[in-house]
Amino acid sequence: MAKKAAKKSAETKRVKVTLVKSTIGFDRKQATIVEGMGLRRINHTVELADTPSIRGMIHKVRHLVEVQ
Repeated sequence: MAKKAAKKSAETKRVKVTLVKSTIGFDRKQATIVEGMGLRRINHTVELADTPSIRGMIHKVRHLVEVQ
């Protein structure tokens, strides 16, 4: 019988990311990263899991977003 995966705690760390500057005029890769985070327009805020991959995405577009 297969073992069940341990459930993640309900209190996983989250980070709020807000797009504060347009991706127009920047590298297309940066626009793709912003889309990948789920940001659609200026002043749009999303809440994401605080993982190393998300932190890396934020680091690549840190001049376009604000983190809380």
